[in-house]
Amino acid sequence: MNTYHELANTVIINKKNQLIDHSEYLELAGTGRSAFVFRIKSSEKAIKVFFPKFEYIAKEEAEIYKKLDDISYYPSIYDSGLNYIVMDYIDGQTLFECITHGKVITIDHIKEVDYALSLASEKGLNPSDIHLRNIFITTDDKIKIIDVARFRQTKNCKQWSDLKKAYHQVYRKRFYSKKIPAPLLNLIAFLYKKRLIPLYQS
Repeated sequence: MNTYHELANTVIINKKNQLIDHSEYLELAGTGRSAFVFRIKSSEKAIKVFFPKFEYIAKEEAEIYKKLDDISYYPSIYDSGLNYIVMDYIDGQTLFECITHGKVITIDHIKEVDYALSLASEKGLNPSDIHLRNIFITTDDKIKIIDVARFRQTKNCKQWSDLKKAYHQVYRKRFYSKKIPAPLLNLIAFLYKKRLIPLYQS
């Protein structure tokens, strides 16, 4: 198989951040705001290749992952380059996928995320930009957190505390549906970002 650097170079992304081509050894696993993530076939590793205008994030995120390397709640990193990071492939569902598929998120999962974030804080980091798409529940029911590039920012991020508030005030209600269609969940996220939900305007 090609080296990680060579694999990253097979990923062709145009100026509109559209994926044009990639190696046959790569399987597209996800698309984010700044990168494509591929599973490296016949392995338990993933390679995250950043869009051209976001390549600067690769170094920052790689450094943070290295700082978190001894904490099992975060994927291990194996290599990094100008525009890519190689890390553990996570087999599971994001909290977003859990909600859209009706998989129950338990209070123990929430407590585990809290603990994982507290361990990052003990490393001198400031966990930020925590949302439904960067928290996984793995196939063996463990928590994994990805997309840590903003963990060194200094401003106070309320996203996780607001998500916990929604979990306790809405999601845990006995008759509340544990399955929400993706378009509706995306609309709620949009309204939250615009601070148009009364409970989360402060």
